[in-house]
Amino acid sequence: MALAERHRLPLIRRALPLLAVGAARPLARLSPARLRAVLEFARRGAAPARAAQAAAAREEVVAVSMRCAGQNCLQRSIATALLCSARGVWPTWCTGVRTHPFAAHAWVEAEGRPVGEPYPEGYYKPLLTVPPARAAGRRA
Repeated sequence: MALAERHRLPLIRRALPLLAVGAARPLARLSPARLRAVLEFARRGAAPARAAQAAAAREEVVAVSMRCAGQNCLQRSIATALLCSARGVWPTWCTGVRTHPFAAHAWVEAEGRPVGEPYPEGYYKPLLTVPPARAAGRRA
């Protein structure tokens, strides 16, 4: 979602997305192993997110944060996952790369598809994922 496509949230609905964005910022600075451990803890007890739930969370995160609306995909994806977790669901959080030209990216998936991404499925190869706890045995 481009900056021009940001939606405004009513004031009453901004608190939880702002908390998720605020929590995501220091988490984005953690090592991959520590970040994975934190996200695995955060997903506990959550049901797998549907695509619409993950898309709504992503839209709210982008609506309250210019940083997340821009090129900060890591903070945006973490905040989206945390916001989903606060609502009792968990998307698959992913980070990965493409090789030609090289680029790294972080995103969330639900129902087996990237959520809110302009890239087609498979454009980035996932290197680290944190799926819903119930699906953890199916995907690394």
